[in-house]
Amino acid sequence: MDFLNARFPGARIIDGVHCGSRQGVGPIETVIRLGTEEGTKEMLATTAAHFDKGFELNNFAWVTCNWEMFLVEARRIYGYKGRNGLDGLVIWFSEMRKRWLKAKFITQGEVGLLWREQFKNNDSINYRFVQRGSGVCGSDPDKEIRWFMNKGFRLALLSNHTTDSPEKVINFTHYDLEAQEPPDPKPGEAIRNWSLMNRINQKGTRPQDTPIRIEQLKPNEQTIIEQRYPQLINN
Repeated sequence: MDFLNARFPGARIIDGVHCGSRQGVGPIETVIRLGTEEGTKEMLATTAAHFDKGFELNNFAWVTCNWEMFLVEARRIYGYKGRNGLDGLVIWFSEMRKRWLKAKFITQGEVGLLWREQFKNNDSINYRFVQRGSGVCGSDPDKEIRWFMNKGFRLALLSNHTTDSPEKVINFTHYDLEAQEPPDPKPGEAIRNWSLMNRINQKGTRPQDTPIRIEQLKPNEQTIIEQRYPQLINN
């Protein structure tokens, strides 16, 4: 998904267009809903966040996506803008082949096996992402998001790269806090809520989710971050 769109709790409506939180490479949320031209632009921008900067930071990159066969009929059935799902798929694959010559098309199972071979446990996992908005739908072109993910916590910082305004913490979830499996759904609830939301969550659905400067975190929280990324605290 586009990391900037993923901040929205569900969707953001812009000029009457449904900019869903799953916008990125997903066909329904992207190429069909937005149309082939805008949709494939967004798909390639999201892919580039992983295959360009993501690969530079992590020395590996992958992008996963499910394309349901019914998408061939999606426009006729639902009236979406895209001609169908497959035209976007062809454009996406063709452009990836031009831009990332060494990229391989493999199954998600193969990705999992490669991951398990490289990482025997979670101790050494430490990956980062940086993405600037594509300008498509809710992916604000003036915004930049940085994600830091490891065994101990996940952290997201949001900034406006066109101004000198400081980054703010929009997500900080540390895994040493107590968590439990969600209870069975109540009558009328379709599914159990598996969301892990503790300190600050990017969806902004709770009063405590208001973005703050990193130095406004509690001292012990800053210590947790500093142990992994001293440059974030010392700067």
